[in-house]
Amino acid sequence: MDKFIYRKAAGITALSAKMTDFSYKMHSHREYAIGVTLRGIQEYSLDGSVQLSHQNGIMLFNPEQVHNGMAHDARGLEYVMLYIDPALLMAVRGKNEMVRFSEPVVYDPALEKKILMLSDAIFHQKDEALCNEMLLSLTDCLTETTEPADHKKDNVRINTAKDMLHANLDQLLKLDDICSELQLSKFQFIRMFKAQTGITPYQYFLNCKIEHAKQLIETKRDVYAAVAECGFVDLTHLNKHFKSVFGITAYEYLTHLNGK
Repeated sequence: MDKFIYRKAAGITALSAKMTDFSYKMHSHREYAIGVTLRGIQEYSLDGSVQLSHQNGIMLFNPEQVHNGMAHDARGLEYVMLYIDPALLMAVRGKNEMVRFSEPVVYDPALEKKILMLSDAIFHQKDEALCNEMLLSLTDCLTETTEPADHKKDNVRINTAKDMLHANLDQLLKLDDICSELQLSKFQFIRMFKAQTGITPYQYFLNCKIEHAKQLIETKRDVYAAVAECGFVDLTHLNKHFKSVFGITAYEYLTHLNGK
């Protein structure tokens, strides 16, 4: 049976998941995602290659790194994941530059223990001060598995397109406006965007809408406000897309935030 439980504390979202039949569609998160495979094998596509995280494997995702996810075989899998905002991670590290994980999967018992301790503290609603101390300890361990971001910067035009998409999440995607601004044809733009990000402009736009809906649910505790402000047709429409990325519906996510 597929089961997804979310909790949030100290600015960090924790996920406990059990999966057999469910599979995530291609998507990305604005946060860093750091998780541990507890049972089974997690399979996912990342940067054009298939990754396998076996038991005790630590999965490391950079912000906006496109991926999917599923159980590798019929035995299913269990895992925990922490979602950490880039600004929070930089504040904890005391540095202004972002880091980029150099390996998608590592096996490090000390780091694994720290991830599991922090996720357990979040799920058991421990004091925020304790969670902050655990995050600091985890981050100190992460420095050995990360490196400064010297990877290829996004194309300036792609950054402009992303800004335009983020500024109009409550509307329909208007490729004509973006292409006019970038002085590209629609097909040139779609091809360039997918080559740079791994997904099409529409997939990115929809993913951003879902991420924004998640943030609104967290701040306003109102799924209908998320429907209206993100331009979804109705709650059913939001729930359908929300579940494809987070494993549960928007309404279920709200109940998890409320501790149910």
